[in-house]
Amino acid sequence: MCTVTFIPTKKNEFILTSNRDESAARSPENISQMEQKGQTLIFPKDKGAGGTWIAASSHNKLVCLLNGAFECHERNLPYSKSRGIMVLEFFQYPDANQFFAAYDFSGMESFTMITYDNGQLWDFRWDEQEQQKFIKALDTSQCHIWSSATLYKKSIRQKREQWLAEWLVDRVDFSRSAILELHKKGGEGNPSIDFMMNRYNYLVQTVSITQVVGTNGKMELIYNDLMNEEVKAADVFFDKIGLPV
Repeated sequence: MCTVTFIPTKKNEFILTSNRDESAARSPENISQMEQKGQTLIFPKDKGAGGTWIAASSHNKLVCLLNGAFECHERNLPYSKSRGIMVLEFFQYPDANQFFAAYDFSGMESFTMITYDNGQLWDFRWDEQEQQKFIKALDTSQCHIWSSATLYKKSIRQKREQWLAEWLVDRVDFSRSAILELHKKGGEGNPSIDFMMNRYNYLVQTVSITQVVGTNGKMELIYNDLMNEEVKAADVFFDKIGLPV
């Protein structure tokens, strides 16, 4: 939930890739599936609270979560709800706008939520200190990158934006493997800030890389479990609600 890129490949098609920087003890080993509000969800289930940081649905929806909003914050425990549970509850709402408006974020820790909702891409942030929501619509024809505010200060986040910009120069290969290579090797050789990170002697490290490949008919979730050196995949085909008009 700490480094995320959104790379458009064709109209209404994209690859979203998420590096999760976390304690290895919370790293899932499998992809879970559940039915909710008439749709099928696929996601890696967090071993801690039982939620997730990334999930896709048969309604052509995708959510990816990062810790923090704009700057690093001091934790103010206890919080009212796990942010990973909130990710799954997002799919109970008809669309992203209704979720943003109606969900009760009070008492929750700051976060950044990237949502793809049937062709619309949103950057939604909750700032617990300001008790305020920030919503921004993004261009799905452009590439985007996010880095967790709790792990990377602003100057490092800007440096990572530059790494992506350099990777994009004269690029013609936007395949899933090429993007995965960026998420594994992007950076400057400093493990504390590279895309594949390691801090405090493996206390916090990149434990997995998850990719969601969105097309006009389905979403495929590929879970690269770096701790067990395994790759698992699942896909969800769109139902009538999720199919493009």
